[in-house]
Amino acid sequence: MAEHDLTSPLLSPRFSDQPQTVLAVDEDSEPSDQFPSNHQPPLQTHNEEKTTLTSPNPYAFLGSDGHSVPAPTTVDPFRNGTPFISGVYEAVKIVLCLPIMLLRLVLFGACLAVGYIATRIALEGWKDKQNPMPKWRCRIMWVTRICARIILFSFGYQWIRRKGKPAPREIAPIVVSNHVSYIEPIFYFYELFPTIVASESHDSMPFVGTIIRAMQVIYVNRFSPASRKNAVNEIKRRASCDKFPRVLLFPEGTTTNGKVLISFQLGAFIPGHPIQPIIVHYPHVHFDQSWGLISLAKLMFRMFTQFHNYMEVEYLPIIMPPDNEKLSAVHFAERTGQAMASALNVVQTSHSYGDLMLLMKAAELQQERPWSYMVEMARIESMYHISSLEAVDFLDKFLSMNPDTSGCVKLHDFSRGLRLKACKLSEEIFGFLDVEKNGSITFKQFLVGVAHVMKQPLFMQACELAFAECDVRGDNYCMKEELSNILRHAVPDLNEDEVHGLLSQFDSNTDGRISRDDFITCLRKNPLLIALFSPRLLQKNFSRGGDRMLEDIV
Repeated sequence: MAEHDLTSPLLSPRFSDQPQTVLAVDEDSEPSDQFPSNHQPPLQTHNEEKTTLTSPNPYAFLGSDGHSVPAPTTVDPFRNGTPFISGVYEAVKIVLCLPIMLLRLVLFGACLAVGYIATRIALEGWKDKQNPMPKWRCRIMWVTRICARIILFSFGYQWIRRKGKPAPREIAPIVVSNHVSYIEPIFYFYELFPTIVASESHDSMPFVGTIIRAMQVIYVNRFSPASRKNAVNEIKRRASCDKFPRVLLFPEGTTTNGKVLISFQLGAFIPGHPIQPIIVHYPHVHFDQSWGLISLAKLMFRMFTQFHNYMEVEYLPIIMPPDNEKLSAVHFAERTGQAMASALNVVQTSHSYGDLMLLMKAAELQQERPWSYMVEMARIESMYHISSLEAVDFLDKFLSMNPDTSGCVKLHDFSRGLRLKACKLSEEIFGFLDVEKNGSITFKQFLVGVAHVMKQPLFMQACELAFAECDVRGDNYCMKEELSNILRHAVPDLNEDEVHGLLSQFDSNTDGRISRDDFITCLRKNPLLIALFSPRLLQKNFSRGGDRMLEDIV
């Protein structure tokens, strides 16, 4: 039976966050007369809110009334389909192609050297890099562009099928493309010689750094808001000037396996210029050319040992920006994504580069199913304003709870990870996260629950009030005795070792003292621990402004 998630043709693209109807069937239960024979049991959609019903909500004092967890997805947009050599045909082909590989390696090295020298000549003495490259220097770069095409030939791309044509630069100054392999940048360098947007880390790469500088690259640090803002302004400036080459962006922000489109970054769409989408497809049977969790050396070896590698490039119709700027880049990006997904015959998911970070972190720590820790980070970030770096930190915390082979954590390990003994409060916190009530939680449930707590408007106020309760001397340092009393009030029968374990989490710089910054930092890294302070905050009477904040909390 054919798989219907990725490989089967789709009538139209469907976004993964649209409701999916699921009929829950309890296999262990006996037939019931609860529903008449002519009446269907209610259907449950993944978008319906699942709230904690069997245990009190330990975060109700923050204003939380429960939370929903987006449906899990089995799609892995980063997995290479052929990570290993398999089958007699592929093995025999590689053996036969070994002599060809040696010739291709020589051709690759020679072209790389010639292209590098030509690029150095084109860049020699050029100081004014804020303006377009002079035409005589661009003519020298044709040597490098031809070398790039020969490099593609050495990788097995003797011919490349094209459909459509690039629009004139005056009409569409920005082009966007899906990103599957390192092959596309080489092809676009030869075909279009555009300005590209790339990570700052690319500048230090041998050969590559020099060549992309000749493309007047726009560098960006994806984790710096200031850097992203500067990159958008530079994209807008260059797209507005016809003397600059067109600007090329890969809005997915990373490579995928090409079986889906992941969420788009908005840098290409904020300037509000017409955009021409381009899609790239690599038809294959025995060798998946996508750059997933596979080393560059291994991928290059497989390319060199193929008779021919197929590549198809299609230039799609231009997409105009919305007339109303308030409709924003989000709407523009959605329309572009829909057009590209439809042409590729794939779906667009809410995964992002943040999911790749989570996947690589889980793989680095040798988790058995690292793909199970992806959460469709673009949606989580949009809903809860939590960054990818914060998500990776929370994954570290989750993995310290000793998840099983399926990526789930049970109550005992969860309590130990928070350094709480088994008690009513730890059960309530766990029940708050376990929205499906199956006795275990996934990383996605953990992350959404943590993000939900942090998103509550009263979370930071509660953190400040909790510290004020411990700062009895008013010197911006927490009294450990007072903090110990609060902890014992929340979790009775704590022994000295257990109290010390909790206190050590608050002393983040291990200097033996808990400052206000230490205290707040601990609760931001461990938001679930704010529940420890709810009994004191709900019973204590504060004066002046504290009274007003306490009334808000109650």
